[in-house]
Amino acid sequence: MKRVAAIDCGTNSIRLLVADLDPETGELKDLDRRMEIVRLGQGVDRTGRLAPEALERTFAACRKYAAVIKDLGAERLRFVATSASRDAENRDEFVRGVMDILGVEPEVISGDQEAEFSFVGATKELTGHPHIELPYLVVDIGGGSTEFVLGDRAVRAARSVDVGCVRMTERHLVNDGVVSDPPAPERIAAIKADIAAALDRAEETVPLTEAATLVGLAGSVTTVAAVALGLDQYESAAIHHSRMSRATVAEITERLLTSTHAERAAIPVMHPGRVDVIAAGALVLLSIMDRVGADEVVVSEHDILDGIAWSLA
Repeated sequence: MKRVAAIDCGTNSIRLLVADLDPETGELKDLDRRMEIVRLGQGVDRTGRLAPEALERTFAACRKYAAVIKDLGAERLRFVATSASRDAENRDEFVRGVMDILGVEPEVISGDQEAEFSFVGATKELTGHPHIELPYLVVDIGGGSTEFVLGDRAVRAARSVDVGCVRMTERHLVNDGVVSDPPAPERIAAIKADIAAALDRAEETVPLTEAATLVGLAGSVTTVAAVALGLDQYESAAIHHSRMSRATVAEITERLLTSTHAERAAIPVMHPGRVDVIAAGALVLLSIMDRVGADEVVVSEHDILDGIAWSLA
């Protein structure tokens, strides 16, 4: 068994996985899996720069993660940074801060690399599952971007597009620093138009309708799944490999789009950092299901983070 640590730093959250891996059997055993909402991508779509307060929140989380990694004795660490740090003019400041704290350089990976990691992490356990048909379409809905990966045993096609829960919220639902609550119909229509254009771009590379199984990843998808399951608290084991029908996703999306901040915050499984962005994230998921023609989505708690870990094996 190899003990490794993987960090995935996205637009909205930063996550850590410390795990023991067995390359011979394909077994991955979690030792520690955690997430913090740091909103690294705060304002990037508007300013093109990482905000000082966003950097400090991210560095504070890195200090906590450094202590966990040391305590558990991980042999190797890989830190992958995604959409927000790809887009930012001052990403060198981010790179230096991470190196000072963790001793490794964050890899600001391409959308295609991001897609590859997501696919491996999400599908490694599904191989040979009797009720899962090939090919898979793995959809990773992040804060700033969404990755589409079509494949079976290996990736056949992949594309990353700049549509995500934070980017759509900041672009269309924020007025003078305040999130529309609930958003007006014309704002929802603007989000839908952006998503549709992004799906058109994705389809230039990835034949979305060829998928037999849609696999959904990341916080927007897992939060909607937790709501669908009626959980009183977030339970990863219950969410992992659960299935949601298109009708269920549509119902929850409508509920989120017509609710106030207080009503969304009162949902037991809602992380405080997702209250303002979850409606846009749910709308991205619903729009993808409609474009793909998927009757259901298989929800995976294993995603890019697990793919990063496997890359160290």
